[in-house]
Amino acid sequence: MRGLADSQVAIVGLGLMGGSLAGALRGHCRTVVGVARRAATIDMALAHGLIDQGTTGLASGVRGADVVVLATPVRVIVRQLAEIGPLLSQGCLVMDLGSTKRRIVAEMARLPDHVQPLGGHPMCGKEVSGVEAADPAIYQGRTFILTPLPRTSEEALALGQALVEAVGAHSLVLEPERQDYLVATLSHLPYLLACALIGTADATTSADPAAWQIVAGGFRDTSRVAGSDVAMMVDILLTNRDEVLKALGTYQAKLEDLARLVEAHDEDQMRTVLSAIREERLRMFP
Repeated sequence: MRGLADSQVAIVGLGLMGGSLAGALRGHCRTVVGVARRAATIDMALAHGLIDQGTTGLASGVRGADVVVLATPVRVIVRQLAEIGPLLSQGCLVMDLGSTKRRIVAEMARLPDHVQPLGGHPMCGKEVSGVEAADPAIYQGRTFILTPLPRTSEEALALGQALVEAVGAHSLVLEPERQDYLVATLSHLPYLLACALIGTADATTSADPAAWQIVAGGFRDTSRVAGSDVAMMVDILLTNRDEVLKALGTYQAKLEDLARLVEAHDEDQMRTVLSAIREERLRMFP
């Protein structure tokens, strides 16, 4: 297995995350090859200096690569893993950027023995999509979760960690079940809450022309992630369904508790509960 500096890295999917990763990796590896469905995406990635070369052919893009990173929606990643396995070189490291891990890691376990699998999930992103939104600095200072399989060698994990460090992130090794449990509350639930907030505003205040004149930063910031790519989020929610439903159930119970405080007009208890929540928020983000 080659070191990162001597490796040809193929990035399959040149949207926000894949395009950003490609741009961040240039100069840290021998060659960055971009793979996308549309020739226009390849042309834009080349014009913006995100890749060294590109192709619309999955097979030609991954053939000969030392590292392959799948940066497509989760269920597409699962399909692509089955497709590319026989095409990969001896010792090739296969990673992904999917936001859920159990389905992906299960499919990675089926890769041919000559391939080294390593699940990945960078904890960063934007509420915009497409190669035109790519930002090589998006990974700087962020956590990049890695989920090795029992068959993943120490050498392969070290190469994955080197890739993470090269783009400015820091790695955190977790089991796939643990990662899916954590991100259900910390990443996937906030998306649904933002969607519900937008839906509530649309159902209650959008008919009043003054509504969008007085909307302020709190609403804008809280609802920001509702603008995320829908295809990506549907895949995430459906492949982490059980954990997301558990998180939603807990959230609904907490919201009902707050509703009861307002309904009871219990000012003292309201102050106590809200003060405790405020202190917890300050501890989380000092």
